[in-house]
Amino acid sequence: MVKDAGGAESIPGLDDLPPPAATRPAAGRRPPRKGAKSPAEDLPVARIAVDVPLPHLDRPFDYLVPADLDARAVPGCRVRVRFAGQLVDGFLLERVTETGHDGRLLFLERVTSPEPVLAPGIAALVREVADRYAGTFADVVRLAVPPRHARVEAEPRKPAPEPQQAPGRGAGEWGRYPAGASFLGALEAGRAPRAVWTALPGPGWMEAVARAVAVTLDAGRGALVVVADGRDVARLDAVLTAELGEGRHVALTAEPGPAERYRRWLAVRRGSARAVVGTRAAMFAPVADLGLVVLWDDGDDVHAEPHAPYPHAREVLALRAHRSGAAALIGGFTRTTEATRLVETGWAHALGGGRPRVREAMPHVRYVGEDGQLARDAAARTARLPNVAFEAARGALADGPVLVQVPRRGYVPGLACGRCRAPARCAECQGPLTLPSSHAAPHCRWCGRVAGGWSCAECGFLQVRAVVVGAKRTAEELGRAFPGVPVRTSGRDAVLDRVGGERALVVCTPGAEPPADGGYAAALLLDGWVLLGRPDLRAGEETLRRWMNAAALVRPGGPVVVSAEGSLPAVQALVRWDPVTYAERELAERREVGFPPAARMASLTASPAAIRELLADARLPPGAEVLGPVPVPAPPGGDGPERERALVRVPSGEALALARALKEAQGVRSARKAAETVRVQIDPLELI
Repeated sequence: MVKDAGGAESIPGLDDLPPPAATRPAAGRRPPRKGAKSPAEDLPVARIAVDVPLPHLDRPFDYLVPADLDARAVPGCRVRVRFAGQLVDGFLLERVTETGHDGRLLFLERVTSPEPVLAPGIAALVREVADRYAGTFADVVRLAVPPRHARVEAEPRKPAPEPQQAPGRGAGEWGRYPAGASFLGALEAGRAPRAVWTALPGPGWMEAVARAVAVTLDAGRGALVVVADGRDVARLDAVLTAELGEGRHVALTAEPGPAERYRRWLAVRRGSARAVVGTRAAMFAPVADLGLVVLWDDGDDVHAEPHAPYPHAREVLALRAHRSGAAALIGGFTRTTEATRLVETGWAHALGGGRPRVREAMPHVRYVGEDGQLARDAAARTARLPNVAFEAARGALADGPVLVQVPRRGYVPGLACGRCRAPARCAECQGPLTLPSSHAAPHCRWCGRVAGGWSCAECGFLQVRAVVVGAKRTAEELGRAFPGVPVRTSGRDAVLDRVGGERALVVCTPGAEPPADGGYAAALLLDGWVLLGRPDLRAGEETLRRWMNAAALVRPGGPVVVSAEGSLPAVQALVRWDPVTYAERELAERREVGFPPAARMASLTASPAAIRELLADARLPPGAEVLGPVPVPAPPGGDGPERERALVRVPSGEALALARALKEAQGVRSARKAAETVRVQIDPLELI
C-alpha cells in the first residue's frame, strides 16, 4: 500500500480498497526477482504530490524511483503513479535516501516530462497558500503550473538576453513623488523596500512601474507585475518594451492561447526572461531570484481567484515578497483598507505625491445630488443630465472627448410596476424582467421568457417603468441631447482599447473606460446612488475606486461631475482627491464593528446539515464567533437544494488557526466520504 512521508500505516477512507502490488522500499536488500524493477542506487525514494484534491489526503507520498527512470525523475517534474488502484498525475517534490518507515513502496509508473516545472520555491509557496486558505496542494498547484504542451517543451531553448546595465536611468516619473527617488535607490542597491503606492492621476503610473522593473533588472534580480486585465497588460507590455528593450520580459495572459502562454511561461521557468507582466494567474510565475513584486489596483475584484481555494493576488504576492526577500509595490489611484492595514502594521510604507503635486494633476470635481436641477433642454432632461453636467459636457466637447460612466450595462436592466413601483418579475420563475432595446418586449433575465402580457402581481397594472437605466439606453439618450456628436460605447460585450482626441461621447460601464489620446476633456459619473446603495460592506470603497479610476483619465483641471449627494464620505474623498484619509477612516470603523480586514472571516456555504457537521468537527480557535447560518438565494433560473451560509469571525492574529481548524474539519468529512462538500472561503470579498 502507498505510504505517506510521515509513516502512516493506512489511508483514511481508502482502507476498503485492495492493496496494490508492492515492491521493496530501497536497494541493497534481497536481490529482486528476475524481470522485476530495481530501485535507483542514488536517492531511490521520491516524494510525490499526487493530484488528488481530497483534504484528508493532502500530503506527499513516497514512491520508489526505478533505475531506468533515474535520470528523468528530477525534482519538479511531472510523473504518473498508481494511487488507490488508479493511475494519477503528480509532481515529484524531492528525492531522498530512504523513506520514513519499513513498509513496502510502489514504483513510479513513468515520468511524464523531465522538465522541472515546479520549482522548490513555488512548491513551498503553493503549500503555504493552501494552508492559509484552508485548501489543498492539488487545488493550488493547478493555479500555479499551466497544463503541459509537449510540442512546446521540445522546442529549442532560447538563450537569455545579455544584461543591459543602464546606471543613469534617473528617477523619471518617480521624481514627482517625495519618496520616489529613495524607493528606486533601495531597488538599485538590492534592498527590499515595501510600499503602498497612491498614484497621481494620469497615465504616468505605467512609466513608473516600468522604471522600477528596469532598476530591479539592472540590479541583477527578477520582477513580477500583476494588473487587472489584458488591456492593461498590453499597454504595460509596450511601455516595458520601450524601457527594457526586446526579449527581457514576457506577458502572461490567456489571449495568445494555451500553447503560446506555456511557451512564455517556460521562458520564465528556464531563465530566458527575468520580468513578467500578467493578470491574476501570473502571481505564481516562477521568476528566478525575485527582487520586486508589483500589484496594480489591488481593490479590483478580478484579483481574487474564483476557483478553490480562492486566493487573492495581494496575499500571494505579499507572501512571495516575504519568503524571497523581495521588494513589494502595491499601488492604485485609491487605497484599499487591506493596503492601509499593511501600512498601519509597519509591513509597508506609504508612498504618494504631496498635496501640491496632487492639486496639479487632479481634475476639478463637482457633485450634484439626486434633487439637482435638470438641464432646461428637453433632450438633456430625458437623458437624466443635471444642468451642471450638461453644461460641463457641452463646453468640454469643443476640446475633446467626454467620458460618461454608467453603473449598469444593457438597455434597461431593471423594471418595476408603473403604478406601485413593485419590482417586475417573471410569472414563471420569479426572475427580474429587463428591457434589451427600445423595440423589444420585456423578458426574464433568468429564464429568458418574453413577458409580453405582464401584469403587476400587486396591483394588476399593465405598464412598467425603468428602475435603472443601462449604458445602451444612456448612449441613445445622449445622442438626442447632443445631436451631431458621435457616441461610442464600451462595456462587457465590446471594450474599446483607446479613443482619439476628437470630440465624442464615450459611454462606459465601470472598468471598461478606454484611455483617450491626451486625456478626456471631461467626465460625467452618473447614477452614483446605484453604486453606493448596494448592500455590500465594500460599497463605499468600491464606488470611490471606480470613480477615481475614471476621473484619473481626465486632463488635469478638467471638469468631473458626479451624480451623488455631496455629504457622503466617498463623494468628499473624490472632491478632495484624498483616498488615503477615506481608507483610514473606513478601517477604523471596521475595527469598531469587527469587520475585515481588522478581523478575519471565513464563509461556509452548503446545506444546513453539512454546515452543522463541519462546525461540529471543527476545533475553532478561542474567541471564534459563528454568525448565522442564513439562507442563500437560489441560483438564477433554478430551484436547487436549500443552501445556507455561515460566517466564522476571529481576531486577525488567529487567521491561520481558523484556516487550519476548517481544513482539518474538511479532512474529517472527506475521510467519512461525506456526500456534500462545504465551500470554505477565507476572507471573502462579499459578506452579504
